[in-house]
Amino acid sequence: MTTPHTIPLLQVGGTHREVGLQVGEACADAIRVEVAFDDSKLPCGRTRGEQLALAARYREVTAAAYPWYMEEIDGLAEGAGVDTLALFASMIEEIWYEPRAPLADGCTDLVAVAPATAGGHVLVAHNNDMPRTYQDQLVAIEWSVDGDPVVLTIGNGAWMSAGWNSAGISFTGNELSPNDERIGIPREVQFRSMLRQPTMQAALDEALRPDRASSYNNVVVSRDGEVVNVEGSATDAELTGVSEAGTLVHTNHYVAERMLRFEGDPEYAQHSAIRYRRAQELLAAEPAGTITVEKLRAMLSDHENAPSSLCRHPEIYGGGPKDSATAFWCIADVTEMRVWFGRGNPCDSVAQEYAFSA
Repeated sequence: MTTPHTIPLLQVGGTHREVGLQVGEACADAIRVEVAFDDSKLPCGRTRGEQLALAARYREVTAAAYPWYMEEIDGLAEGAGVDTLALFASMIEEIWYEPRAPLADGCTDLVAVAPATAGGHVLVAHNNDMPRTYQDQLVAIEWSVDGDPVVLTIGNGAWMSAGWNSAGISFTGNELSPNDERIGIPREVQFRSMLRQPTMQAALDEALRPDRASSYNNVVVSRDGEVVNVEGSATDAELTGVSEAGTLVHTNHYVAERMLRFEGDPEYAQHSAIRYRRAQELLAAEPAGTITVEKLRAMLSDHENAPSSLCRHPEIYGGGPKDSATAFWCIADVTEMRVWFGRGNPCDSVAQEYAFSA
C-alpha cells in the first residue's frame, strides 16, 4: 500500500504503444508540466518553435534506430493528452541547458561483488540527487512489454533514472558533462533501450551506439557478477570493471585517464570527486566478505563532507553544489533480483521492496 512517504508502483503491460498509453494516463500531471515550456524556460535564447525544430532533428535519428520507441512515446503523448513532439523534446536532456553549462543533478553508485560481499552476492547501491520537486513526482513502474524482459524503473513519470530487468541485469549510473554532444539518440532514450535488452552484451552495444547524442556513465551489472562501467561521451567511451577487492565507485565526473578531455564541468568535477573518494573509503573500510545490503544503505546514508556528501540534505547542510538533494535511493541484490528503494534520503526514508518472479 502506498503512503505519502513511499514511491507508488505502477504496473503496465502490452505492446509498446499500449504501455505508453497506460503510463501517459497515470503520469499525465507530471508529463503536462514538462511539455508546458515557454520561451522563458529555454536555453540559448531559443523560442518554443526553435526548440521543437531542434527536437525534430533528434527525433529523426531516433525514429530510424528505434521505431518501437516512436510507438511508445506516441502512446505516452496520447495518454497524457499532449503533443508528441513536445513530449519527445522533453526527453532530450541535451537541449535543456546552455552548452558546457553545469548540470543540475548528481548520483553516486557503489558496486560490490565477490570477494567483497557476504556470500559472494552481487550488490549495487545508488543515490539519485535531484531537486526536491523531482522527489515529489517519483513513481516505480513495472513494464511488461510483449517480447521484452520485464523491467522495473524508478523515475518521475516517463523519465527513468534507474532500472533492472528480469534477464538479471541492473542499470544505474551517473550524469556526466561531456563536451562533445551532438544531434543523435538522446541519452534518456538510449537508456530506455538498454533496459529492454536480454543480455549484457546487447545492453553494452546499446550504450556504445555510434549514433548517440551523448552518454551517461552507465553502470551495468549482471547477476552472474559481470560488472561493466561505461564512462562515455558522444564519441568515445572507456569500459572498466571492479577492483581486485571486488568494488567499484562512480559519481558525476570523468575518472578514466583517456576520458578526462571530455570533461565539460571541471568546477563541479571537484565536488563530485569528494563523494567519489568518500565512497571508496567506506567500501575499503569493510573486511573482505562482509559487505551486505544493510551496510550499503549505511554508506548511502553517510553525511561526511556535507554538503558534498553521499546523502545530501540542502535544507539542513546548506545548498552546496547544484542545490540538489538525494531524491531517492536504491540497492539491488542482483544475485536474487531483489530491489530495495525509498523516496528521499536513505538515512530517514521508508524502505520498499520489489522482487522479480523466479
